[in-house]
Amino acid sequence: MTDPTDPLARIAAALERLAPPAPPAADTMAHPAYIWRDGGLAAARAFTPLPLELLSGVDAQKGALVENARRLATGSAAHDVLLWGARGAGKSALVKATVGALQNDGLAIALIEISGDRIETLPRLFALIADLPRAFILFLDDLGFEDAGHGARLLRSMLEGGAEARPANARLHVTANRRHIVSRDLREQDSPINPRDVVDDKLALADRFGLSLGFHVCDQDSYVAMVSGYAQSYGLSFDPLDAIAWATQRGSRSGRVAWQYVVELAGRAGKAI
Repeated sequence: MTDPTDPLARIAAALERLAPPAPPAADTMAHPAYIWRDGGLAAARAFTPLPLELLSGVDAQKGALVENARRLATGSAAHDVLLWGARGAGKSALVKATVGALQNDGLAIALIEISGDRIETLPRLFALIADLPRAFILFLDDLGFEDAGHGARLLRSMLEGGAEARPANARLHVTANRRHIVSRDLREQDSPINPRDVVDDKLALADRFGLSLGFHVCDQDSYVAMVSGYAQSYGLSFDPLDAIAWATQRGSRSGRVAWQYVVELAGRAGKAI
């Protein structure tokens, strides 16, 4: 029994009384998006994805992703999805916009955002949502592994073949800058293990995704078209040369840079977006 006169015990008891109670679990049928944290679902405070039609320069990827998500939402067979490629190319925005578009169509689907350091807790999430009459896109953003170790192998088993694989009403959507998620380098050739085996082990995770969508650096015309689409949607005018100069200063042309430029335009005009 704890000694009530022990100063450390009294401090611990006081801190416990001051600690706020754990927030109630979010209603799994009531919100458009959630965050998976501390073993429970919290409703996303603001889920305002861009309209799908505003995302330009990625038409093929958009069509494939929306069709796959629609299948999931209607109870048909659907793939887990890997979206890989250039940073700022619209991978994350497209996942969220897809969910928002299907929700606007009246389909029962929601997004659950999961940080990469919580992969080990996913079986608890699977058990929580498995029997719900709703589809879920389980979204891991900007995922990457330095080696094909425990985390990568655990995710592989959840994607396919493991005893704790994801339920039928959920599919993983992962974004990564690397095509194969797991880092590769020239030292693979010096491994005492058969080099082919080393390579196969590192490619095994990416191979588990039935749908793999690549995103690439856009050219100048595509970048200006992205800016134009955003600007028109928010009633903003712009000079294409100024937009190009903005991208040059940032050292990149992408959907993210186009959006940041439009935010700058809105700020100059004294508008909120």
